Amino acid sequence: MTTPSTIRLYEVGPRDGLQNEPKMVPAEVKVKLIERLAAAGLTKIEATSFVSPKWVPQMADAAQVMTEITRKTGVDYPVLTPNLKGLEAALETGVTEIAIFGAASESFSQKNINCSIAESLERFKPVMDRASQENIAVRGYVSCVLGCPYEGKIDPGVVADVAFKMLDMGCYEISLGDTIGGGTPKDIRDMLNIVMEQAPVEKLALHCHDTYGQALANILAGLEMGISVIDSSVAGLGGCPYAAGASGNVATEDVLYMLNGLGIETGVDLDKIIDAAWYISDFLGRVPASKVAVALHNNKGSR
Repeated sequence: MTTPSTIRLYEVGPRDGLQNEPKMVPAEVKVKLIERLAAAGLTKIEATSFVSPKWVPQMADAAQVMTEITRKTGVDYPVLTPNLKGLEAALETGVTEIAIFGAASESFSQKNINCSIAESLERFKPVMDRASQENIAVRGYVSCVLGCPYEGKIDPGVVADVAFKMLDMGCYEISLGDTIGGGTPKDIRDMLNIVMEQAPVEKLALHCHDTYGQALANILAGLEMGISVIDSSVAGLGGCPYAAGASGNVATEDVLYMLNGLGIETGVDLDKIIDAAWYISDFLGRVPASKVAVALHNNKGSR
């Protein structure tokens, strides 16, 4: 299969990247980060999550963030809405796209959302129905597509089944997540070969963690299989509270540097992404978890 000549980067830093940060990030900083990412040319920026502040206190300001963003024409600002209550709250802020979150591991599903895979899909139905009524686009996440911290290796057939069911209920795209970051390029190819028997490749995205340093290699394997949407997180922000040791998502600037080297178009400005990476990292009091952001910063001597 031919590697796509154009790739869409789906930015998850403001939501997936920041949700587990121990240091509270004020809405003002989140808004400025999102606006910097939009100015860099990203067209999909997952802005926040409408979840219970009891469980995810970092996202307690979701409505404020969505209200204060200066929305750029041509940019979508999707939000995670795990249930109907979250969706209703999101609708009040004028959202145009949401995301739902499932898993290919029974154990992970129980630990993460306290229900089975089948039950999670049932829970999504009222959300999908309401979104359809409001003409809201819905993206589906499937976590643990290669491995689970509780079950080990995951059967690609289960991944394919969950992905198909999410598409069938109305998701426009399915993001396949290597949550614990333990997969290799062979694992990616083997998984995609099975999933693509039930879901067209143009409906699939990859969401890679870099726990074992395999994220870029895994993304390249996905590109060679025809994947044209890649999830990434500015400065490599993020991790997973349900997967001990799982490091951050692959850094947007690292993915972009690789894509630029391959001659693949993204429409995203690397320098502006690096500026955004240092902006949020400076606030958090650490350097970006990104080889490219650090290397180019060191080469220039200043930002």
